[in-house]
Amino acid sequence: MPEPFVDSRRLTGCNLYFDATGAALETAPGLAFDDATLARWADNIAAARDTLGWPAGEVHVRRHRSGASLAFAAPFDQLYAATEVAEWAWYDALGLQATEPVVDDEGASRSHAATFPRDEALRRLQGLAAGEARPALVALRAQATARGLPFLADDDVVSIGAGTGARSWPIQALPVVDDVPWSQLHAIPAALVTGSNGKTTTVRLLAAILRAHGLHTAHSCTEGVYFDNALIEGGDFSGPGGARTALRHAEAQAAVLETARGGILRRGLALCDADVAVVTNISADHFGEYGVHDLGDLAAAKLVVARAIGSDGLLVLNADDPILLRQSAMLACAIGWFAADYDLPLLAAHRARGGATCGVRAGELWLSGAHDGATLGAVAAMPLTLEGRAAYNIGNIAAAALAASAMDVPAQTIVGVLAGFGASPDDNPGRLQAWRFGQARVVVDYAHNPDGLRGLLHAIGADARQGRMGVMLGHAGNREDDDLRAVATTVAGYRPERVILKDIAGYERGRQPGEIAAIMRQALREAGLADERIQTHLDEVAAARLLLQDMRDGDLVVLPIHETAARDAVVAALDAMRARQWRPGDPLPERNGTSA
Repeated sequence: MPEPFVDSRRLTGCNLYFDATGAALETAPGLAFDDATLARWADNIAAARDTLGWPAGEVHVRRHRSGASLAFAAPFDQLYAATEVAEWAWYDALGLQATEPVVDDEGASRSHAATFPRDEALRRLQGLAAGEARPALVALRAQATARGLPFLADDDVVSIGAGTGARSWPIQALPVVDDVPWSQLHAIPAALVTGSNGKTTTVRLLAAILRAHGLHTAHSCTEGVYFDNALIEGGDFSGPGGARTALRHAEAQAAVLETARGGILRRGLALCDADVAVVTNISADHFGEYGVHDLGDLAAAKLVVARAIGSDGLLVLNADDPILLRQSAMLACAIGWFAADYDLPLLAAHRARGGATCGVRAGELWLSGAHDGATLGAVAAMPLTLEGRAAYNIGNIAAAALAASAMDVPAQTIVGVLAGFGASPDDNPGRLQAWRFGQARVVVDYAHNPDGLRGLLHAIGADARQGRMGVMLGHAGNREDDDLRAVATTVAGYRPERVILKDIAGYERGRQPGEIAAIMRQALREAGLADERIQTHLDEVAAARLLLQDMRDGDLVVLPIHETAARDAVVAALDAMRARQWRPGDPLPERNGTSA
């Protein structure tokens, strides 16, 4: 019998459902159940809490298009047991019993509580919870909370404090409360950055501003974890694991943490007490997972970062985003607004009430808040804006400026960074990187959804080009088919002369090789792109090289590359081409760096 749920997980920090730790599961698509079944699940959670001696807490039940999300608060030191409680409660609510044992991370099998009758199941859950409980961990966390200190725990390590004020211990060798050097522990200034587009750019820019302010800064993002802009560990670290790694760096005096939707929904926030949080924008992406089916659902997930903002913090929001505008009415924390127009009525009214704002007035970026109406310079002179054409980067800059101001960075420091950041490819690798070969141009970017692609293509002049345009196109496999088609249709609207379809190595997410390319090919055809203009070459580097080899003077080649190793290989080739003054029609460097 297939399991009646598709995802069962621990919630290790404040999350979409509540400000506590707990467990959540997603019901299996197509599973039939009614409101009475959901009520029985909640009653079973109450019964399990009574049996296990757990305190009462929040229970969350939400129906959605593909089923229901079920979650409940549970003790943070017994979350594996909590996932089994959630699963047993769902089996029992449906009148079912599991038929297969559970296989743990080491491959060992054991009987699932849901394979037993109710009384025996509850007895086994009681044993699981008792075996997992760690009173010493609970005591440490209580003391850290009482002292206002960050407390970060995973399966292996516990740390109290952050950065230069942190100490860590193995989970199997915890100190007693009196042995912790409490006087040496402290928090560090920390920012969370989320949104659909622009997260990594905003993280990098804010980290650069904090470094210019004299703070040794750790940051985590989709590219890795960095300290003072030097890579510590590469990979996608935009979730809680990356945040913990950055916050635990022994020399960090500040931290900027990319906080992606997936990590929020899977685990919650690693840090639930930040000085500032940023939501750059909300756009169609990642629909279909964890009950997120529309922009409102997605905004609610992103706005979990508001739970981390206390009375002294600031939530930075995009006033040009109608979804964020609507959902902001439900928030209690202080908000700073940014927009394309500094004199937008919302921003003007917010300033009149003493609120922080940032936006463009007469070609200059203006900031209010800690700095009363300070100008940060001409937008067109800021390298990230491509002389003002990259409107989305103007928003990222405004968001970072508001966040930096909230972290007590002087306006003149912000001005200095904005005047230079983006001039070097090392400032923002993989985002709006450009090369020119004669009259041909190549742009590498991370654009991955319709809004991101439209912003990129407009910024680089794709809608007013004189020559041909070639685009490489692909996506991760955890998007719905409609999302993949929307990306392809967006590109087709710019009438490219050539599209190379690819896979993204390591991001297939259950899709078969070529499946994503096939869906996009059909969407391109339906949008009117002739079949002879479309090719499929699943390897990202090889696909990029096909477009480069075909370049002629006046062409524009657009390479949205999402896998880091592939991007590094393409960027290395482009740098080598520039060094040898390559021109369209010349042989390309081979992939190993020799001649072609």
